[in-house]
Amino acid sequence: MSSSPFPFSANLGALSPPGSGGSSPGGAASGGASPSVSSLAAPPRPAPAPVPSPAAAERRTLVVGRGISVQGTVQDAERLVVEGIVEASMIRAAELAISTGGTVKGEVEVEDAEIAGTFDGTLTARGNLVIRGSGRVLGQTRCRRLRVEDGGQISGQIEMLTDGAKAEAPARAVAEHAA
Repeated sequence: MSSSPFPFSANLGALSPPGSGGSSPGGAASGGASPSVSSLAAPPRPAPAPVPSPAAAERRTLVVGRGISVQGTVQDAERLVVEGIVEASMIRAAELAISTGGTVKGEVEVEDAEIAGTFDGTLTARGNLVIRGSGRVLGQTRCRRLRVEDGGQISGQIEMLTDGAKAEAPARAVAEHAA
């Protein structure tokens, strides 16, 4: 038997858990010099997931990922991010973001919209509408502020909202509520 510079030899398949009184690969009782299976085979622990801040936890975001198609109505979303395809009879959200390659068809009412993909239908953005260089908007569009990057496309009817139109909607709602 050859002399080894290490005080033990390890065959991972033949090791016994610590305290089991098992023997070393040569058949002799181990003298505590053998490494334990748990120290060699223990998987690394994953880092704990970050705890979202209360503001982030309360934010209602719906993400439609690439390759996903959704049909229906979206209500009360704070932010809707579309990377796939959404066909909706109505979308009401604070923010709409259509990523490059994403498509939305239908009627949408939002505070702000950013279009890098394709929108086809009726879009009302009470605040900002930004059409990125890769974005296309087809159909009827209403917005207060419009920014179109070089390469962005709009085809259809565009109506710019005024401050009077913004004030008119809440006044109408108050009048309906009082009646």
